[in-house]
Amino acid sequence: MLSKKFCVTLSPPHLGDNRADATRLLAALPVDGSVAIPLAVLRRISEPLRTGGWQVTAALCRTKCGWRLQDVAPGDTTARHFGLAVDVGTTTVAVAIVDLSAKRKVAAATEENRQVSVAQDILTRLWTAAEPDGRAMLQSLIAETINAATAAAAAEAGIHPQEITAVAVSANTGMVHLLLRLDPSRIYCEPYIPVVTAPDLLRAQDLGLAVHPEAVVYFLPGVGSYVGGDAIGGVLVSGLHQQEEVGLFVDIGTNGEMVLGNREWLVAAAGAAGPAFEGGVVAQGMRALPGAIKRVHIDPATQRVAYEVIGGGKPRGICGSGVVDALAGMLLSGVVDRAGHFRDGRNAFLVAPGSETATGQDIVITQQDIKNFLKTKGAVNAAVETLLAAVGLKPHEIARFYAAGAFGEHLDVESAVIIGLYPDLPRDRIVVLGNTALAAAAQALIYDEAREELVSIARQVTYVELNANADFMARFAGSQFFPHTDISLYPTVAEKLRAAGLLKK
Repeated sequence: MLSKKFCVTLSPPHLGDNRADATRLLAALPVDGSVAIPLAVLRRISEPLRTGGWQVTAALCRTKCGWRLQDVAPGDTTARHFGLAVDVGTTTVAVAIVDLSAKRKVAAATEENRQVSVAQDILTRLWTAAEPDGRAMLQSLIAETINAATAAAAAEAGIHPQEITAVAVSANTGMVHLLLRLDPSRIYCEPYIPVVTAPDLLRAQDLGLAVHPEAVVYFLPGVGSYVGGDAIGGVLVSGLHQQEEVGLFVDIGTNGEMVLGNREWLVAAAGAAGPAFEGGVVAQGMRALPGAIKRVHIDPATQRVAYEVIGGGKPRGICGSGVVDALAGMLLSGVVDRAGHFRDGRNAFLVAPGSETATGQDIVITQQDIKNFLKTKGAVNAAVETLLAAVGLKPHEIARFYAAGAFGEHLDVESAVIIGLYPDLPRDRIVVLGNTALAAAAQALIYDEAREELVSIARQVTYVELNANADFMARFAGSQFFPHTDISLYPTVAEKLRAAGLLKK
């Protein structure tokens, strides 16, 4: 575990044993090696020894140089031992409170990343953070976001955030730099060098996190300028690195990260996909929150629309999964052609009229929305194709396709294949995993073996820098079609289009 608690009973001091309070406590702790005591902890060490009748609970965390004493509390508080798993996404921050004694999640919360107010995409944020004032502003915003989510989850769990003594963070390399207030200016230009990919163990108070100030903060290791610990954590959760057959792990969100391989080898790449998958390309787009249209069905004969809203009631917007459903339906019903152009010359497709919405405004998908989405989809497709080409594989040779991230969790697999976002594989070979970044952070909190395995995975990965790949742009252009310019890569979609009379025999 990143943090441990020990309840110890000490012999009270007397004239024959007048050791210092700190010396007495350290001698009673059942740990090997040295234990460092920070000044802030030392200043408050004496009172709990006496109010607890010389029975106290000591919280300790590991460091590279041994142990560090985090806190001392009177009595036995070992049953109240909590950690925080954090997924720092470009658009959304998710946290989970983990009961370290019971080894289970007890609460969770999400918040929109407040850095979105500066820029939706990470590249603009990295440019902003090239200057010291920009770095300070962006670090403050992400810390505020994590703290707000932590407070909500702590309230749900019935604990105080100060009871959290360990934090594990999953994030892409850029977000790690922004959280640590590191200069990211060399990430986005050749030769694409980050300051760090695997930060040392840190203290929460140094990052402005509103948990116990001495809480240890662990970052899942990354491997390159854009492939971070969130992707490595996804490999851990998927088990891709333990399998004989070749699998592909893809975490699709505002940034797309992917890892291809098996137990013998792993290659990884990433690209800034943009906000399309969060509903960001649509004027009425929104995250997957109550009021968002999450499912869309278009009758191929009448082009009438039916939709589902998260939480029921009138829709306020449409999230990424709803956009994918709508685009798939528009393609199969002949509203748009494979290039994404409206066949009848219209400028927008009506998903929900204003008379049915909570805002009174029409929820539509415009020609520009489709163009933006195709660019995003094309970036993901091109990255996958580049990885496959690097190892001489074809899409149909993928034994398992792992779809991760909150977007992937809510996405209809069939719709994703129809528009070409997922490869056209037998559907039982497509595995939806959910938020693997958060799940991996929770494992890292609890299990020493998980942290060791994360390091092993990161060392095994070969990172492919797409920004320096000449073939990537050509593949990017070819991917900006539904489902792809090469329809033979999508045989089941081709069959659907032929059956609808939308593709020549």
